[in-house]
Amino acid sequence: MARWCYRHRLVVLLLWVGALFGLGASASTAGSDYANVFSLPDTDSKSAYDLMEKAFPARAGDTDTVVWKVDEGSVRDADVRSRIQPALEKIARMKGVGDVSGPYAGPQGAAQISRDGHIAYAQITFTQRANEIPKELVEDVVDTARDARRDGLQVELGGQAIQRVQEPPQGLAEMVGLAAAAIVLFLAFGSLFAMLLPIAVAVFGVGMGLFGTQLLSHTTDIPDLAPLLSSLIGLGVGIDYALFIVTRHRRGILKGMDPEQSAVTALNTSGRAVLFAGGTVCIALAGMLVTNLRFLDGVVIGTSLTVVLSVLAAVTLLPALLGFLGPRVLSRRQRRRLAAEGPEPERASGLAARWSGTVQKRPRTIAALALVVMAVLALPVLSLRLGATDQGNDDASTTTRQAYDLLAEGFGPGFNGPLQVVTEGGDATALVKGIQATEGVARAVPLPPARGVTVIQVIPTTSPQSKETDDLIDTLRGEVIPRAGAEAHVGGVTAVSKDFASVTGDRLPYFIATIIGLGFLLLLVAFRSLVVPLTAAVMNLIAAAASFGVLVAIFQWGWGLDLLGLGKEGPINAFLPVIMLSLLFGLSMDYQVFLVSRMHEEWVHTRDNARAVRVGLAETSRVINSAALIMVCVFLAFVLSGDSGAAMAGVGLAAAVALDAFLLRTALVPAAMHLLGTSNWWLPAWLEKRLPHLAVEPAEEETPAADGPASAIHGFVRDATGAPVDGASVTLLTTGGRRLDRVRSLADGSYIVSVPAPGTYLLAATQSSYGARARHVTVGEGPLVYDVELVEGEVDAVN
Repeated sequence: MARWCYRHRLVVLLLWVGALFGLGASASTAGSDYANVFSLPDTDSKSAYDLMEKAFPARAGDTDTVVWKVDEGSVRDADVRSRIQPALEKIARMKGVGDVSGPYAGPQGAAQISRDGHIAYAQITFTQRANEIPKELVEDVVDTARDARRDGLQVELGGQAIQRVQEPPQGLAEMVGLAAAAIVLFLAFGSLFAMLLPIAVAVFGVGMGLFGTQLLSHTTDIPDLAPLLSSLIGLGVGIDYALFIVTRHRRGILKGMDPEQSAVTALNTSGRAVLFAGGTVCIALAGMLVTNLRFLDGVVIGTSLTVVLSVLAAVTLLPALLGFLGPRVLSRRQRRRLAAEGPEPERASGLAARWSGTVQKRPRTIAALALVVMAVLALPVLSLRLGATDQGNDDASTTTRQAYDLLAEGFGPGFNGPLQVVTEGGDATALVKGIQATEGVARAVPLPPARGVTVIQVIPTTSPQSKETDDLIDTLRGEVIPRAGAEAHVGGVTAVSKDFASVTGDRLPYFIATIIGLGFLLLLVAFRSLVVPLTAAVMNLIAAAASFGVLVAIFQWGWGLDLLGLGKEGPINAFLPVIMLSLLFGLSMDYQVFLVSRMHEEWVHTRDNARAVRVGLAETSRVINSAALIMVCVFLAFVLSGDSGAAMAGVGLAAAVALDAFLLRTALVPAAMHLLGTSNWWLPAWLEKRLPHLAVEPAEEETPAADGPASAIHGFVRDATGAPVDGASVTLLTTGGRRLDRVRSLADGSYIVSVPAPGTYLLAATQSSYGARARHVTVGEGPLVYDVELVEGEVDAVN
């Protein structure tokens, strides 16, 4: 497939461009129909909602609020009324506005003025839901209301429709994330063309994923958070997957391969790993379905579709783009050096090799330091409180946050999140009196009954997000309602949010067990080991705890919120643990597979655990860290999205990826594997026989043994000064990794290994005090003399 895409690159490119523009045109024509379905079956708030729907059929349209405050006098004063009333009347005449209920319309409106007369509000009911209201209409409403302001008269607006128009331009977060990723890629590759390849793949994958999600919103309930999360994860994995493949392709060209063959090899090796990694991410995302929360079903659809399309772009569009570039995927300096000096030997050197050697020398110290850092970061998670954010968490400069604060100031903190106690049949007088006498209730007003259903509007004394409001809901359900002998249910947005958080918390252990167990089984089959997947499971839990500790410190405790411009502290969004754990599991599996597969390959070749861990870390840490840095840039850019949920997810995922890649995969995992030694690769014989065989990368072709006499390779192992190296391990393997012979060098450094027949083989030499060398050697009819030089601290291995 890779070869076909490479040779028919123009056809492949045109197909992708046509598909992107076709989907885009269809999505633009159809529009979006996102719906936040928070109602939960078998919960008290859902029962309340069903009763209210029966008695008061839901009215179409979003209800927003205009709030105003005077510094002196009263909102009833003629000069204030003469400015506000015309503005409200003008808004009421706008096409798309169904009703405006203000405070100046008789006795009923008087309740919309605060006791001190300084603050009043009016409710605007649109004829459409918030996401369907034309942006121009909302902007006209905002401008008309704000035109009534003057010195001493503050006018603010709140509500979902208002919040949508004050968000930054759509796509800003994605553009900033792409720009940051481009800088990292250019520093990593040193080539403008190579930098553009992962960006292009991500743009196509994410673009088609978002258009597809938008179209699917007409057929199923997809929350408006899904597109943001889809673009967040899609940009991250799309760029990372293309980075892995392009890195392998560039390495092939530097080794002297033809560009076409290098692209085919890269797709047939790293491309297979990308398919495996993309599959694990989708499986992890599908794990959210275990929670049986309808709100998350749409998130699973949107994010999984985007990941699938990103993987598809990486394995079909990318080889086509590589065909257009040819050798220009290398920087000019690399092309000149390749032409002048020929193919480069494959060697892991520099900082990566030195760090790998340091981990091998001091595994206990490095493991202890990494564990201490992760434990300290994880401590705040002990005070984790799940809930829902609202406009009280918006930035203090936004009109929605100021409207929220004015309503809280004039009518009490609980006014922004009233509760509805819904009862059917019977006399509600005793229930109303019981609620009014309950501590934490500011006001309880029964509405006129309809169809035998009575709704009691309950205003708490505390804000919707406070723990005291949660406790009040529990008190009403557990004590007040049973004491009144009524059949009643507590509903409202605040109650729904509490129930959602409770259900999520109850089902979270099953979800964690599902994804951790799944990861264990996948790694068990891939690496034929019990210890490697067990280590990975523990590391995933450590990374999750530390990243949630960072989230609690920032968003719940408020550390650095003002600096980041992320509004006010509050509870962690109830849906975030499930989404973050899914994405973190998928991404950490990518890094774990990438790191341990190289170690496993070296272990199969040499059966030397220390060498396997050292070589694997030295050869993969740079690419893992580059990929993680790109992810962190993309995720942090979503702080600019204007959506508090997406900003929280972005910060949490950025922290999770940074800790996972920079601390766990490059420090704690290799240090632990050095300490565990050969037990890393232990698997009971009975289990080995029963496990299916799964190879992330295809096996290398075995060099067929030519007909001819057996022979030998002999020579000396020396250090850089020419001194003999005693006790070095010298291993002869086939090019596919099957070991043929293994010996130790003698005191004078001499060695001899037997060769079954003429052909090409892999000769690997390693000694604990020095580095490691691996080279392909070709043996003819007679014995081959081959001297090996080992250099201290150097890691040199052949893939």
